[in-house]
Amino acid sequence: MPKVYIVGGVIILALMVYGAVDALMTNKRRVRGVPRIAWFFIILLLPVLGVVLWFTLGKDRGSKSNARRPMAPDDDPDFLRGLGSQKEQERRIQRLEKEIADLDDDAGKKE
Repeated sequence: MPKVYIVGGVIILALMVYGAVDALMTNKRRVRGVPRIAWFFIILLLPVLGVVLWFTLGKDRGSKSNARRPMAPDDDPDFLRGLGSQKEQERRIQRLEKEIADLDDDAGKKE
């Protein structure tokens, strides 16, 4: 029976350490409720309950504000905005090439 208590204690200690380190290392924007340092002390003062509360209530898992998820090009506004300017650049290049060709033709006729 003492082995069960030792193994249980080690598991609880490992969860506490993992939860405390995770609470301190998590980005401030992803912490809900109270500040990170308060979550750290909650985890230390309430070993099992504190870790459970941290992972269920304290850490925002749904949104990663600094990470962009990949999206299809037709859904990406930056890509679509770039298409308009790219088409405009192609039109200007074609217009300039035509003007240069016209100038070359005019220069050839004058000589």
